[in-house]
Amino acid sequence: MSLDRGEIYLVSPPPGKDPKRSRALVVVSRQTLCDSKADKVICAPINSEADGRSTEVAVGVEDGLKHKSVVNCDQLVLVEKSRLNNYLGSLSSKKLAVLRDALRIALDVE
Repeated sequence: MSLDRGEIYLVSPPPGKDPKRSRALVVVSRQTLCDSKADKVICAPINSEADGRSTEVAVGVEDGLKHKSVVNCDQLVLVEKSRLNNYLGSLSSKKLAVLRDALRIALDVE
């Protein structure tokens, strides 16, 4: 399975969870990990409501979503690559740069 950093997927919840609670996630792992044989990647959830934090990145229809939303870099999750099969869209290079900055703030790294 080929994945790229910045791709957005609609992911079903793990078995045993409410199947109606699918959510959009954006792949934030470095490309080397996406290309590797590792079975999991790091993703950030996409929320419909913004809190105005510097760790949020605005996304919307132009990125493959149905409405304006935000990537929440404070809530990173590890997801099995096999669950990333409902592709919605991809972030532009400009938004990837904003995402990088938001991740630096969220992780408190330079």
